[in-house]
Amino acid sequence: MVEEKKKEPDKQRPPKRSIGRRIGSVIGWLFVIGLMGTLFVGGAVFGYVTSIVKDEPIRSRALIEQKMNDNAVTGFAYFGDGSPIGQLRTEEDRRPVSYDDIPKLVIDAVVSIEDNRFYTHNGVDFMGTARAVKQRLLNEPVQTGGSTLTQQLARQAFLSRDKTSDRKVKEILLSLRLERFLSKEQIITAYLNKVPFGNGSNGYNVFGIKAAAKGIFNISDLNKLNIAQAAYLAGLPQLPSAYSAFNGIGEFDEKSFKRALKRQNLVLDRMLEEGKITPEEHKTAKAFDIKKSLAPRTQKAYVTYPYLMMEVERQASKILMKINHPDVDGEQTKENGDLMKEARSQLSTGGYRIYTTIDRTIYGSMRKIAEDNSNFYPDSQTKGKEQTAAMMIDNKTGAILGMIEGRDFKTEEMNYATQMVRQPGSAMKPIAAYLPALEEGKVQPGSIVDDSPIILKDYSKGYHIPRNVYRGYKGLMTAREALNNSTNTVALKLFNNAIGIDKAWDFSKKLGITTLVEADNAASTGVLGGLKYGVSVEELTNAYSSIGNHGKFTDAYMIEKIVDSNGKIVYQHKVDPVQVYSDQTAYLMTDMMRTVITNGSGDTVRNNYKHFNTIPVVGKTGSSQNYGDSWFMGYSPDITLGVWIGYKQSVNVLVDDQKKHAQRIWSKVMNEAIDLKPDLFPTKEFKKPEGIISKTVSAYSGKLPSELTDKFVTDLFNVKYVPTERDDSLVKAKYITYNGANYIPRDGTPSDFLKEQMVIKREKPIDELIKELEAAFAVMRGERQPLEYYIPRDANKGMPTKVDPRVDDGRAPTPPKNVNYSNGVITFSPSGSPDVVGYRLYRSLNNGPYMQTGQIVMADATKQFTGLGNASYYIVAVDVAGKASEPSAIAGYQQIVNPIVPDIDTKPDEVIPDDGAQETPETDSNSSSTPPQQPGQPNIQATPDGFKASWSSNPADDQVSLYIIHYSPNNDGIYQQLGTSQSNEFYYKSSAPISGTFRITAVNKIGQSSPSATVFFEKN
Repeated sequence: MVEEKKKEPDKQRPPKRSIGRRIGSVIGWLFVIGLMGTLFVGGAVFGYVTSIVKDEPIRSRALIEQKMNDNAVTGFAYFGDGSPIGQLRTEEDRRPVSYDDIPKLVIDAVVSIEDNRFYTHNGVDFMGTARAVKQRLLNEPVQTGGSTLTQQLARQAFLSRDKTSDRKVKEILLSLRLERFLSKEQIITAYLNKVPFGNGSNGYNVFGIKAAAKGIFNISDLNKLNIAQAAYLAGLPQLPSAYSAFNGIGEFDEKSFKRALKRQNLVLDRMLEEGKITPEEHKTAKAFDIKKSLAPRTQKAYVTYPYLMMEVERQASKILMKINHPDVDGEQTKENGDLMKEARSQLSTGGYRIYTTIDRTIYGSMRKIAEDNSNFYPDSQTKGKEQTAAMMIDNKTGAILGMIEGRDFKTEEMNYATQMVRQPGSAMKPIAAYLPALEEGKVQPGSIVDDSPIILKDYSKGYHIPRNVYRGYKGLMTAREALNNSTNTVALKLFNNAIGIDKAWDFSKKLGITTLVEADNAASTGVLGGLKYGVSVEELTNAYSSIGNHGKFTDAYMIEKIVDSNGKIVYQHKVDPVQVYSDQTAYLMTDMMRTVITNGSGDTVRNNYKHFNTIPVVGKTGSSQNYGDSWFMGYSPDITLGVWIGYKQSVNVLVDDQKKHAQRIWSKVMNEAIDLKPDLFPTKEFKKPEGIISKTVSAYSGKLPSELTDKFVTDLFNVKYVPTERDDSLVKAKYITYNGANYIPRDGTPSDFLKEQMVIKREKPIDELIKELEAAFAVMRGERQPLEYYIPRDANKGMPTKVDPRVDDGRAPTPPKNVNYSNGVITFSPSGSPDVVGYRLYRSLNNGPYMQTGQIVMADATKQFTGLGNASYYIVAVDVAGKASEPSAIAGYQQIVNPIVPDIDTKPDEVIPDDGAQETPETDSNSSSTPPQQPGQPNIQATPDGFKASWSSNPADDQVSLYIIHYSPNNDGIYQQLGTSQSNEFYYKSSAPISGTFRITAVNKIGQSSPSATVFFEKN
């Protein structure tokens, strides 16, 4: 059998593909690969962009529109007449403008250089971006930015200025969103309101086209910009710091200006290329001298008026804080510090217009006076610069018209007029003592007050006895005199006793004094300035202005109104006067302060104020202890001006005429104010209200005169408080004087040591005062004066209420020692016995017997007698019981070993009688001499340095050996020896006023005498 072998068939090859099919296949694969690449790159880009913007908020349309319209606006302050003080404190000047107020020329210039396809793109210009990349890669000489105006706006409004790729991505996305919600008009307007243009001529950074036109060309209306100026401004936003023609203080910068000119030429070229200007306009614009059209350099308001601008900001911020938070106190404290910062930020960016009450002319005049170094002491290496502060207020409205905040802002930025508190010294007396006392009828100008020591408790010294500015204490005087002389004791008695500290401070607070604290309630010397902190110049001046405003207090203010950037008045001051005291009280206080100037401590004002005949003024001085502060508070019927002088540290005291500088500055300011602005002073007199009358009262008690009253005062009174009681202060009493006080004499005290005359009953008798002083001395620590310093000068007229404190020790006193005669004066040392009341002088002529001369010296008086050159003398001491000591040693012309001495227990010779009868001492029984004839009527004439007395004498009377000139200074019949003469003429030198009764006594060789008639003489 044969097997059949089968063949497998051959495999067939595919036919060859055509070239077209091959190309299609390649394209297909490229498409797939491209698609995959695109998806990959797109995904990567998407992921990259997502990572960048993942934390960026999606901004709503409302937010975007709000942000576009939200522009920081520059605020300004204005004087009372509406003229500008200047821009509120900020380094920026922003003045928003609406689209309708932007000329097409400006928009064309900006669009031509920054974004020529602005009106066709949707926020991003890819061609412009590519062009910018090419220019940068090829380092072409002219390079343009790739960012559109919309991108620049997005960056300006929402992003930082860091040049990063992340920011660029955010910028592009934000631009697309802005274009979605905003019109081109809104975008270009927002751009031109927000971009920076460099520095203006005043040094501020200008933001926005309107601020740029004003700051660079001093053009407020954009329509007045020419093509060259518009092109110049359009070129600045690219690099404002590099193109700024002015530096940070407004100085011209030549180098930067030249760069800006090159940029301007580029802008003009672009405008020509874009068809925005014609070739002729292009040529004219390039030929324009842009440098000449630049704004002149001006000072920032904080350079011209630094103090004032700071004060405007401070007060306006307080007002805004109060508006924002009505329950918060307007003053800045630790608790509301953040609220105050918020208000200040609001003020600096909110475009507020602050209208003040400051009179431009007055303020400029006051600043000129403060900055004139010739008005002040030279600067001291230890004390620094003498400082001053002043405040001028309209009495009726409380408007602050002007102020001196300090002398030099560069030296001290603090406002001394509003922020400093210092001790007011006596300037506080009218506010806390006299005004409330007048209002309550405790005192009137003609009331009699006592300038005698007031003893105050002092927890560090035990007791404190305040002194006056003059030496010692004058005693009884009128309230007007006390204010004229700035007598401390009277004010302290009103403050502590008549009114009381609590009521006095309550009264002061009603007059705007806010600096009083709880510790001041125990400040017994507070009315002299002994306060915890003190008062401010503004508040003290404000308190005084109530007097000129007839007792109505109107709170002082400087901000008249505040207007926001939309023209809405957000604050308007309202004048709200409060009647604190009566018009009658105000008038009496005014009249009392009138004589402070005419008769009292305001002598520098009296000598320097020039307008007394047309504008009446009154005022009060004040100085703190040791003259660390000096004040003068004065007012006319229309305005009040307060002035302070001192150093930054109150421990640095004023010396010499510095103490009067406050009065001098006050006079200068007032003189200038009246000369420059007479319309501020329309009222020519202080009008007397109803209820004020003139009345004559006793000068001893202030009551109605009685039949015994011989001294009177006529002054003004509130009719409500005219005295109705009769004077009961005068009585006739017999008394003895000891240590400056009058006492009831003890039985047995010799009559020649006693006085009997009219005396005055005082509210506090002198003898009682002495007892209180001695008790205080026992516990006082620190320095004090001897007792006699504190005894009032009129203590010898006080009625005694206590018995002579000296008690008889039962023994005769010891004789005086160290008796000496020289040039008609006999001096001696006192007896050692404590109960001595005085001393008698005995005289021997021609070796005759010793006779009592009638002269006595009280125990507390100067230890000396007056004698003759041809006699010898001895002295005996006499005690309260009338016992006399042994004679002292003999002194004088002749020394007699065994003198003939009369019985010292016999009645002494009579003293010179009060009625002028002749002196008749005992004579030797063998003598037959008669007294000399009386001299003729004395004739007394004033000389430049005193007076000359002359009288006629009988030539035949050769018995006269000496004439004695006697003088009664009080015209009360009690004479003292003024001097002697051996001829019938007598010269007396004295620079002090002289007033009293004189007589001439002729004395013969044996001591007999005859007095002349009396004559009254007075020389002021």
